[in-house]
Amino acid sequence: MSKGFASNRLTLLAVGVLACFMAVGVRLVFLHVVDREELLGFVDKARRQIVVEHARRGAILDARGNLLATSRSEVTLAVDPWSLVDYLDLDKNEARRAKKAADERLKRIQLAGLLGVTTAEIETAFVPRLKAAPVEKDNHDGARDGQIKDRWVKIREGLDEPTYARIAALNVRGLTAERVYRRVYPGSSLAANLIGYLNREGTSVTGVERHLDLYLKGEDGWIESEKDGTRRELAQFRSREVTARDGHDVVLTIDSVVQHIIEDELREIAQSFNPNFATIIVSEARTGRILGMANYPSFDLNNYSKAPLEAQRNYAVTDIIEPGSTFKIVAAGAALDQGIVSPASTFDCGNPVANYRGRDLKLPKEDHPFGLLTVSEIVSHSSNRGAAQLAMLMGGDSFHEYAQRFGFGTSTKFPLGGEVRGIMEPPARWDGLTITRMPMGHAVAATPLQIHMAMSVVANGGARMRPQILQEIRDSAGNVVRTFEPEKVTQVLKPSTAATLAQLLHRVVGPEGTANGFDIPGFEIAAKTGTTQKIVDGRYVTNRHVGSFVGFFPASRPEIVLSVIVDDAQVPKGNNYGRAVAAPAFRRVAEQLIQYLDIKPVTPLTRNLVAMQGGAL
Repeated sequence: MSKGFASNRLTLLAVGVLACFMAVGVRLVFLHVVDREELLGFVDKARRQIVVEHARRGAILDARGNLLATSRSEVTLAVDPWSLVDYLDLDKNEARRAKKAADERLKRIQLAGLLGVTTAEIETAFVPRLKAAPVEKDNHDGARDGQIKDRWVKIREGLDEPTYARIAALNVRGLTAERVYRRVYPGSSLAANLIGYLNREGTSVTGVERHLDLYLKGEDGWIESEKDGTRRELAQFRSREVTARDGHDVVLTIDSVVQHIIEDELREIAQSFNPNFATIIVSEARTGRILGMANYPSFDLNNYSKAPLEAQRNYAVTDIIEPGSTFKIVAAGAALDQGIVSPASTFDCGNPVANYRGRDLKLPKEDHPFGLLTVSEIVSHSSNRGAAQLAMLMGGDSFHEYAQRFGFGTSTKFPLGGEVRGIMEPPARWDGLTITRMPMGHAVAATPLQIHMAMSVVANGGARMRPQILQEIRDSAGNVVRTFEPEKVTQVLKPSTAATLAQLLHRVVGPEGTANGFDIPGFEIAAKTGTTQKIVDGRYVTNRHVGSFVGFFPASRPEIVLSVIVDDAQVPKGNNYGRAVAAPAFRRVAEQLIQYLDIKPVTPLTRNLVAMQGGAL
């Protein structure tokens, strides 16, 4: 070999080495200068993590503290199948490697037992898999050999805390867990139309869940830190931590036992009459607090996705009906309150025509032929012509004003949403017969709740209260942060007028009343039957009705207001009047409420004391 050739080889080698160093240097320049910001972004993205700490949603409780809705802590379990491969490849000692593999396999077998799955399913989850997809430019974490690896494999959702604690104790390598809260409803369908629900995305949809969401949802917290290659937190690099704030609890005025009673009764009504819908409402006479509000149809809150939309409506506030004869309390109460009649004043209810402001108007038909009736008998016999003459006597403007004060044609401001106002036109828009038809509950439409609260006016000494469904709000520590007190809207009748009207309504269940036989001895049921023909294709039809029975008890010492409304009951070869489809349910519910709420019977002494004090204790 010549010296020249050797010298050339050394020169080439030196040039090659120099070129390598220059390439490394150029690469370093690109890494540390040119591409520095972009690469730091990749590193930061790969290492930095924000772990969300979910807030626990507040509970919904009834007035006695029973859970109606709560959030259950659950764990979602997943695995990083690559972590075990890396772990085993690090150890080249076959004996130690075999032992560690055996230990891991035993843990997996135990894990399979806790999860109730086969060992094959667990092994499959731990097997590393590659997806045939190109690597995204910014996807440096987890890319291997030009492929994207399936880094996280979900094993199980909805694990309870005790089970997860046993799994965590196994210390299975590669497992990761995330805590979430799942909304559950212990009562299933109990008060479903009031409570509402959260959908799968955790969004509140209806009822208390939606309209009190601001209080219930709380505020999520988070931890900002860095992670190592196995996605474990490097606590020393934790830069920020915000603690989650759990949501507030909402306490309702409803009583679960009362709610059970009326929902059971609705199931009986549904089985017997298959109505379009039915509603039962129970409230405290003096405060307006709703103790129970139930609808048919209803649904299971834990399986809301299977419920048709019509089952999710709160018919008590979303649908309007003509109140029928329950509306006669307006004409009787207003006329008595103005002092233009007394209970003994008489009217000719056999005459089909009456004069109103110089015009003879045709009066509505009666279900039974009547002659002269006192105001007391107009109420107990539910005379259409008598109610019309009472309204005509006071005039359209005055009658309409009282109807508004009773709450018809206006919102009750029910706090859970979905409420409609009802329909009641002002006198300027009435036709020639409205003054004779509205007093019997036609030409006006109202929600079941509006009808219920109008009757509560009589029970509450003439005062109209706002219906109350919210009792208080508590923070996560149990401290009361807001209370909801009874709210008086207006004074509709004088207390003495209300007490007089209450006694007239008590005669409805007497021997001559339309609800004869539905009194409860000693408890003075005061109520009004209601039956109105339904409008089909713009006309009243004779075979379809809304039947209702709305009242309170005891008449001389009102404590409970109760409404039963049944829309379009199917009664083969029978009638679907309020007396037939609603009054029996009213009495059965009243009997159970008397026992559960420990309502005392009225004695003659109590009755006399109430009378001397103008109808209010």
